[in-house]
Amino acid sequence: MGAGLPGAPAGDRGDYLTFITPGILVMTVASVSIGTAVLVATDMTNGIIDRFRTMAIARSSVLTGHVLGAMIQTAHALAVALGAAFLLGLHTAASVTQWLGLAGLLALLSFAMTWFTVALGLAGPDPETASDLPMIFVLLPFVGSGFVPVESMPSGLRGFAEHQPFTPVMDACRGLLAGSPSGADTLGALGWCAVIGVGGHLWSRRLYRTRAAK
Repeated sequence: MGAGLPGAPAGDRGDYLTFITPGILVMTVASVSIGTAVLVATDMTNGIIDRFRTMAIARSSVLTGHVLGAMIQTAHALAVALGAAFLLGLHTAASVTQWLGLAGLLALLSFAMTWFTVALGLAGPDPETASDLPMIFVLLPFVGSGFVPVESMPSGLRGFAEHQPFTPVMDACRGLLAGSPSGADTLGALGWCAVIGVGGHLWSRRLYRTRAAK
């Protein structure tokens, strides 16, 4: 599949591994966030929230605890994914600063995605529904730049792939791993993370106040 990359020699497996690694990392973040949605929905339906309301704790601490726990899980999952990529032969020209930038971007994406899936968990009437609602985030890398260049897609699909949230994130990660980060991709990635994170946080707090008061 590496032969399909622009300018890649036939059968260049290493180039394709470098290309798809950012997509795998983004899918890893999305997969962990789905589990958070299920946990939040479970808490809201099994009565534990009623117990928390009798304790001298801030209401937001319940949701914040879920977010922090998910970010720790995500860090472990990303370490495993990167370890597997290096075992398969991943090569990177990233400097220490660029590795720190990659870690920061993935942490920001995890923070934003987790808050949004917390909101989806609160919006779902039960854990089963909550597990289905965030599945779109695992699928989005397939219709973005996760596995093939967007330039190779049909025009209609290409337009969607270029403007969906995960494409600039994956492109920014790809540039950092290659040692040649793109300012435009990085700004796009930060902008989408901000929109998703702020929107998810505000939505979560509103839903939690509404449901906890019932």
